Amino acid sequence: LAPLVFLPLSILSYTSMIGICSMLLVIFVVFIDGFSKLDAPGSLWSPAATSWGTGSMTELGIAVGLLMAGFSGHAVIPSLARDMVDPSQFDNMINWAFVIATFIYAVIGYAGYLMFGRNVSDEISKDLMSTPGYNSWLNEIILWMLVSTPLTKFPLSMRPLNAILESMLDIDNHTPFHGGVASKLDTQLSTARRILNRVLFIVERVFVAALTIIVSIFVPEFGSLMAFLGSFSAFTICIIGPISAKIALEARCSFFDASLLVIAIAMATWGTLATFWMV
Repeated sequence: LAPLVFLPLSILSYTSMIGICSMLLVIFVVFIDGFSKLDAPGSLWSPAATSWGTGSMTELGIAVGLLMAGFSGHAVIPSLARDMVDPSQFDNMINWAFVIATFIYAVIGYAGYLMFGRNVSDEISKDLMSTPGYNSWLNEIILWMLVSTPLTKFPLSMRPLNAILESMLDIDNHTPFHGGVASKLDTQLSTARRILNRVLFIVERVFVAALTIIVSIFVPEFGSLMAFLGSFSAFTICIIGPISAKIALEARCSFFDASLLVIAIAMATWGTLATFWMV
C-alpha cells in the first residue's frame, strides 16, 4: 500500500475504477449465487428466516453505525470538488453519487439478509465462500476482486487525512528553490528545507499507511470497526461538525438545528457504546 499513497490524484481516479468494477461484480455474483441455489441457506428462491425488528437495542445501535459508515466519505469531497474539470457539476454529481450508493447498499443488504437471515456474516463474501452449492471459481474471482479493492481505494481515501497531517506538521512537498539574486546561504537553506520536507513527507505517508495496517491486524472484526467509524466518526464529520459550524457562523441556533444536533449526539453516543459493548 505504501507506494500507492504517493500517486497523484489524476492516476488514483483511474485506479479507483477497479474498486467500482469489483463492487458491481459483487452485486452480480451475489444474485447469481442466490438464484442458482434452490434450497436454504443462501438461496433467494427459499429465503432464510427474517424479522422486521432487531434482537436488542444494542444491535439497533450497531445497525445505525453501519448505516452511517456508508455515507461517511465527506472528508474526500473537498478534494474531489477542487480537482473536477467542471466544478459547476459538483452538486449534480454528488446527488447522483448518494442516490446510487443508497440503492447499492439497499440491494446488497436485502439480498444478503434474505439469503442468510440473522446468520449473515459482517462480510457476505465469507458466507459465499463457506456455503456449499455455489459456483466455486466464480466466488474465487470475486474474492480476489475484493482483495484488490483496498489497494485502489486506500490511497484515495487516505488523501484528505494525509493533507491534514501535512498541513498540521507544516510539511510542504512542493517547496521551490529560491531564485533570482538569493545568496548562497539562502540557496543552501532552501535546498536543506526542500530535502527535509521530502523526507518528512515520505515518512508521514508511510507511517500512516503502516499504522492503518497495524490497526486492521489488531482489530479484525470488520463489522464492529465499521460500526464504530459510522457511529463516532461519521456522525461527527457529517452531522455534528457541520451543524456546529453553521451555528457558530450564524451566531444563532434554530430549533431545527438544535433538535438535529441533539439527535445526532444521542445516536452517536448510543452507537459508539453499543459497538464497544458488543466487542
